Amino acid sequence: MNKFVKMKKMTFQAGMAVLMTLSFGAAAPAQEGALKLSLKEAIKLAAEKNLDVQVELYNPAISEADLRQSTAIYDPFLNLLTSYGVTTTTNPTLLAANISKSKIFDANAGISQLTPYGGTVGLSFESSWNKSSFPNSPDPSLSNKDIFQNTLSVNVSQPLLKNFGRDTTELNISLAKYNKDASLDQFRTRLTAVIAQVRSEYFKLYSLREDLEVKKTSLALAQKILDETNARVKSGVLPAMEILNAEFNVATRERDIIQAERALSDERDVLRTLLQVDAPGGIDLVDSPFTEPYPISEEEAIRQALETRPELKQLRENQRSADLLERVAHHQILPDLSLNASGGLSGISNQYDKQWSKLFSADYPVWGVGLTFSYPLGNTSAKNDYIRSKLKSEQLRIQIRRQEEAIINEVRSAIRAVQSGYKQIDVTNRGSAYAEEVLKAYIKKSEVGLATTKDVFDVQNNLVAAKGAQILAKAGYDAALTQFWKATAEILEREGITINGKEADELYRRVR
Repeated sequence: MNKFVKMKKMTFQAGMAVLMTLSFGAAAPAQEGALKLSLKEAIKLAAEKNLDVQVELYNPAISEADLRQSTAIYDPFLNLLTSYGVTTTTNPTLLAANISKSKIFDANAGISQLTPYGGTVGLSFESSWNKSSFPNSPDPSLSNKDIFQNTLSVNVSQPLLKNFGRDTTELNISLAKYNKDASLDQFRTRLTAVIAQVRSEYFKLYSLREDLEVKKTSLALAQKILDETNARVKSGVLPAMEILNAEFNVATRERDIIQAERALSDERDVLRTLLQVDAPGGIDLVDSPFTEPYPISEEEAIRQALETRPELKQLRENQRSADLLERVAHHQILPDLSLNASGGLSGISNQYDKQWSKLFSADYPVWGVGLTFSYPLGNTSAKNDYIRSKLKSEQLRIQIRRQEEAIINEVRSAIRAVQSGYKQIDVTNRGSAYAEEVLKAYIKKSEVGLATTKDVFDVQNNLVAAKGAQILAKAGYDAALTQFWKATAEILEREGITINGKEADELYRRVR
């Protein structure tokens, strides 16, 4: 066997070894000091540390503050009042003593409470001292006169038409509850988007890493072909021009590796930012894309999406708020008729200690009852508030229907993407296997001089492209599943994430 035949066989064996690496996709070497990261760990980090998630969490916490603020309408009001005054007046009926002086001291305390139906109930106590004197009077009994009076009373005010009922009284409380529920739905929407992005970016990083390994293997094979071409040119079998062709293909693959390394580094930074992790040694991915068939019921998927999609639930919360505002606005058209009533006990005496016994003797009851009626002629403002609220409510119903249609289309599109993605895995697997066989054949042809260096590089390029398509198909299928789980709002449940508002309440308590 001559030297040239031996050299060709050695080159063929080296090429086949590299080809096997391409064919079976040897695992990418782990980076030294890299952060080993499973998909489950990545999702957990995103749920806990992602900045977009943390920012969105403040909204339900703020809504909790608004809710508690609105319940302040039921906080009792305590009123305290003291006053002291001196007055000097003339009284023309007292000719001898037409000048009188009065010293008055009042001390009042009261507490009032709003009732759920719009009325107020209050308890008040008033204590007063009045000292009158007539300095110029010849009658000593008129020189000084003390009067002590204590009054304990209950006061009730209740609207009977307008502003009557819990809807009106607790309007801001109900709106705050609906707003908090809506903000939690908005938080779910944000968290769902982040988790879906983490899954997509995780497997995008996986595909870029695998693509880089394919390109490195391709460069190794190109370099082997260049070495063989140099040897064959030196032996006079090939013209020198073939070296330029081989060198060009090696340079092309080196350029591809540089671009692939840059894309991989950029994607690592994307994932680091999403997860808020410091990984100077890089990230070593543990999991591979899901490639098994996934059965889907379109009817069940649409039903689940319409029941659980957070943005649709948020619109429904807005609808509940609009319906409540419509009811209240309709109630505001009524006339304002209020009942005012009060009753109590009073004690009056010229001696301080005696007024207390008289107060509880019920000898001096005080009470009153009355009605207050008001109604703006035309009532244009209230009527147009009602019309506006009714239009807003109808507008939201249309928005909900529009959102439902969009969700149905999104689910159907996601189902088609999943089905198509799984088929593409099969197609790219077969394409990759075909490209491998073609390369094997052309290496053999090249050995016996039936294929040029350019022919081998062309089929090698086809194999690299087929391997790249195979990698993208796997990542694309998993990405399609991710979008399907996002469309049906089941992605959080699948990843073991539950949102019940406790995180927002804890944030509220922490800054309280």
